[in-house]
Amino acid sequence: MFDPESVWELSGPDRTVFGEGALVELGAHLPPADRTLLVVDPALRGTGIVEAVEAELPGVETFEEVEPDPALATFEAALTRARDLAPDVVAGVGGGSTLDVAKVTGALAPHDGDVLDYVAEPTGAGRAVPSGSLPTVAAPTTSGTGSETTPVAVVSLPDRDLKVGVSSDQLYPDLAVVDPLATVSLPPGPTAASGLDALAHAVEAYTTRRFDAKGSATPAERPEYGGRTALTDALCRVAVPRVGAHLRRAVDNGDDAEARREMALTSHVAGRAFSNAGLGAAHAVAMAAGAAFHTPHGETVGAVLPAVVRYNRPSAPERYADVARWLGAEGEGAPAAIERLADDVGIGGLGALGVEEADVPALAERTMELERLLVGNPRRLDREDVERICLDAL
Repeated sequence: MFDPESVWELSGPDRTVFGEGALVELGAHLPPADRTLLVVDPALRGTGIVEAVEAELPGVETFEEVEPDPALATFEAALTRARDLAPDVVAGVGGGSTLDVAKVTGALAPHDGDVLDYVAEPTGAGRAVPSGSLPTVAAPTTSGTGSETTPVAVVSLPDRDLKVGVSSDQLYPDLAVVDPLATVSLPPGPTAASGLDALAHAVEAYTTRRFDAKGSATPAERPEYGGRTALTDALCRVAVPRVGAHLRRAVDNGDDAEARREMALTSHVAGRAFSNAGLGAAHAVAMAAGAAFHTPHGETVGAVLPAVVRYNRPSAPERYADVARWLGAEGEGAPAAIERLADDVGIGGLGALGVEEADVPALAERTMELERLLVGNPRRLDREDVERICLDAL
């Protein structure tokens, strides 16, 4: 006899500080510390952001060797720096890649072992991250990844064309500092890509399977993505309309403070939603394409999302009708509304990212391996279905 799940929880950073100028208050929000390891995006040096944060932090040493989609070697270098410095606090300031490096560093620095020891088998040793991480601060400078809200970090293994994750509640930041003014220096292209990533987080969290549409489990057995709930739905209702109203403005005029503020809020609440509810096929395809073809994550998600929504809509028509209405396109439908938004901000299909029709079977096969992302997709998928989605997205 089927016994449905009846319990859900909402996890996330212990504390969030939000608003223009929040970064210059950073020192006031930190626990007592003598030494701080600051992990930053190297592109920020010269914008004034790194310099302002360094002035706020006690005994600061800065690690600024993080590249997009950081490789295992980058994580290991940051971890070695932390173990040598023995900081009291780890602070990450930058995009999702930088925050991922900071989160892993804070979680693993007090313990032995290499990063791969804490990656799931068969790629890693599958060790659980012990409790007792360093206090960790995450301050995003993009509005899209939501990394400051999640317990996951993505590690690239370029020699294997593979991306893997370190996943543990120990990776949740102790403090998320979201300062919309820190995103003003972000160029139009990354602004568009990160904004569509935030939209996909909200859309997939809103349409993923409900928390009680699976079997009951003990607390230790419950999956990382628990399914949508009334509270994650409420977060998605905050996020989706803001993308429709403000992403174009943020791309067209990066100095539009209101648009930057609304997109920063969108990214954070969408991150809280998906990190609890789960994602779906758009992120599975994007993760597979990023590993196999090195396509940029946000652009790939934006490229494939309309095709995924077209495929999924028969299984959740009311929910996708809500998305269309929130985007101001009730008569147009969600797939067309998302496609138009992506086109308006300069995001094309998978073909524009170098994926060709001949690549689709291999991409679909890789996608089907990402069960953690696909399990909540509202419509059942097999490899042929994923191939059709990818062909639609070319």
